[in-house]
Amino acid sequence: MQHRVLMITGASSGIGAATARAASREGYKLILAARSTDKLTALAQELGPENVLTCALDVTDMAQQQAMVDQALETFGRIDAVFANAGRGGSPGGFSGADHDAWREMILTNIYGVGLTLQACLPALKRSKGHVLLTGSAAGRTTIPGSMYSATKWAVTGIGYNLREELRGTGMRVTLIEPGMVDTPFFDKPPEHALEDRDIANAVIYALSQPPHVDVNEILIRPTPPTD
Repeated sequence: MQHRVLMITGASSGIGAATARAASREGYKLILAARSTDKLTALAQELGPENVLTCALDVTDMAQQQAMVDQALETFGRIDAVFANAGRGGSPGGFSGADHDAWREMILTNIYGVGLTLQACLPALKRSKGHVLLTGSAAGRTTIPGSMYSATKWAVTGIGYNLREELRGTGMRVTLIEPGMVDTPFFDKPPEHALEDRDIANAVIYALSQPPHVDVNEILIRPTPPTD
């Protein structure tokens, strides 16, 4: 995997940062994108700034997404894989009482932002016969009463399936990473019986490390139920 290039959105903390650390250990060059410049800079210093390009990015802005891709190609010459990981949660209250403004930001980030990342990156990925990974969720595989967040992750599941069909015959691969509860800054309070962000990073590296003829379509990861 030496000198392969991986782009990660939502890279400043949680699953994105853990995946950056794991990929760095595997020899990847990294493009790390997120809103938080300070956290990205600190992570790049930790991993070795000569191997990392950081991009302050709003994933709902196509001009910023395209600028990130252009800068990545100028810096590293290629993009071999993209982990579209940026996302955000909603607000309590269900469909009858949730903050609809929070809905808007969540839907734009979790769905539209993923679409923009794909559209910006696909030309470069087609040239490298690259790999697309998407952060879905176990919540995108089940029904949760009143959850718009779950609905957005159902949409990500659909994006993954539909993208795979679009790319059939190109040599590219598409993997849905679908975590259950993960102890990350996504939650205000640490959840009980949760996975760790590095558990999800390990799943990403597993999918990336398969030989070209192996396409890991989905990895659904849940914490082991607590013992009685």
